[in-house]
Amino acid sequence: MKSKALIGGAFGALLCLAAGPAAADAGFDFAKTKGCTACHDVTKKVIGPPYAEVAKKYKGQADAQDKLVGSILKGSSGKWGAIPMPPNKVTDEDAKKLAAWVLSL
Repeated sequence: MKSKALIGGAFGALLCLAAGPAAADAGFDFAKTKGCTACHDVTKKVIGPPYAEVAKKYKGQADAQDKLVGSILKGSSGKWGAIPMPPNKVTDEDAKKLAAWVLSL
């Protein structure tokens, strides 16, 4: 299970690196369709932390994608301040795509 997550995260990161800004834009556009951009932006704080800060916080952690997928699907609180993140109504696959994109930033 962990190896699949690592491979998926690495694959997502490689796609973004290979495609450059276009992949970053595609990832942001995907996040927008899921409602994520109501609370998050890539570089500036909105309600939640910027995606770039999330990527920086989890950089190098082997279980980073699993942690982010869990937060996306179940919500979280206390990681980034007093405002909790509610669970998001996305599929497991969409949560994995979103997490891989965030970690690629």
